[in-house]
Amino acid sequence: MNHLMIAPIILPAVVAPLIAMVTRHHMDLSRIFSLATSAALVALTLVLGLQVADGSVQVYELGDWNAPFGIVLVLDRLSAMMCILTAVLALVVNLYAVGSGWDARGRNFHSLFLFQLMGIQGAFLTGDAFNLFVFFEVLLIASYGLCIHSGGARRFRAGLQYVVFNLLGSSLFLFALGTIYSVTGTLNMADLAVKVAEIPADDTALLRVGAILLLLVFCIKAALLPLHFWLPASYAEAPAPVAALFAIMTKVGAYAILRFFTLIFGPEVAATEGLSGDWMLPAALATLAIGAIGVLGSRDIGRMIAFGAIASMGTLLTSISLFTPEAAAAGIYYMVHSTFAAALLFLISDLVIERRGAEIAPRAPMPQNGLIAALFFVAAIALAGMPPLSGFIGKLLVLDAARNHEMVWTIWAVILISSLVTILGLARAGTLIFWKSYDASTEGTEGREVAPARPLPFVAVFSLVAALVALTVFSGPMSKYAEATAAQLFAPTAYLETVLGDNK
Repeated sequence: MNHLMIAPIILPAVVAPLIAMVTRHHMDLSRIFSLATSAALVALTLVLGLQVADGSVQVYELGDWNAPFGIVLVLDRLSAMMCILTAVLALVVNLYAVGSGWDARGRNFHSLFLFQLMGIQGAFLTGDAFNLFVFFEVLLIASYGLCIHSGGARRFRAGLQYVVFNLLGSSLFLFALGTIYSVTGTLNMADLAVKVAEIPADDTALLRVGAILLLLVFCIKAALLPLHFWLPASYAEAPAPVAALFAIMTKVGAYAILRFFTLIFGPEVAATEGLSGDWMLPAALATLAIGAIGVLGSRDIGRMIAFGAIASMGTLLTSISLFTPEAAAAGIYYMVHSTFAAALLFLISDLVIERRGAEIAPRAPMPQNGLIAALFFVAAIALAGMPPLSGFIGKLLVLDAARNHEMVWTIWAVILISSLVTILGLARAGTLIFWKSYDASTEGTEGREVAPARPLPFVAVFSLVAALVALTVFSGPMSKYAEATAAQLFAPTAYLETVLGDNK
């Protein structure tokens, strides 16, 4: 077995309590341990990604118990890519939190940050449905603390709403797992794929109930309409570095839909045929439309970006809901882009809020106005999907993947019109924040006094810009990787044989 596979879970799980118990009163030491762990995760996940880049699948059997009886971790192209994406984003966000001083505004930031990384990495690597639930709970418990980091009544109310919605999702998750286990007698994903395919079509009523509940859980995590209400306030009120890290959390829901509804409940499986195709696509298009309208109508920069994240999830879920290899490949490429773009805008919003407040309205010129305006412009065209950055390529791939679908004109119309509305909303915000003439007679428009600019937050922001540029320049190799990943998802023979072996 490749013991390196478990390192992205074990490393933050060991360092987080060390920081909480030993270095919590020494901020510099906490920062050193946290940043070193984040950097190590980038190196570890890159090595793991290289190991499976040829299409191989690796399995790690905890306690040397064979599947389906033991707990397993599974590494393939998709899980490796998501682990790398998480690690890179986490390192950048950690740099920003340290450089801006956000980590010192409350207690236990770095411990909670690493526990959340443990949960996210575990969710991507696990090969067992119940342990997916466990890792969901680990990342959610950590995110509860991060969401209310540094306190405040508004932040606490938003955090409470976030907790309530996700507790509902967790309860549904348990019901779904119990229902599926009662039918199949297993929760190992590979074993589930084999047993679900063998169930006669006449005996699938209870299994379909469990699968629908599971899909609802993942849609809550992915903020699919009408299950998205928790996201705008939660992301807008959370500390900006936390909201930037949360950009990957909605992708956990999208990842789970991709994994379960290609491996286990695929469209060709008689037991669950037509389970999600009838309603998920319209819901995804509605999510995209609502997100775009929210961007246009927001008066708060944090809330505007939160709606932008909803719109990007609508585009991603539109692609996933087509359930074809071409659409999945487009969605995988767009998933990487939208994570970096949303995180970039959240960090830029913090630079703005620290200098002039969160309201989208004319204010006195702020320090570094020109530099931040340029960064906002780059992030805005990335999120809206305008050329020349990777968002434009991602949306073109999604549009091309929908070309042969019966709802092609509806899909194209919603994506293109929503992109236009998003562009208008972001342009309006940029004009009011950076270029609208300041009316000195308006009350409450005095510029804020801010500390001298620190270089590290700008290093983090420019790192995300560089990531988007790299994703654009290397869009060809990345698209080929996404196509190979989608092909592996829709032909899971290697996954099943590697995990189950002789027990298949």
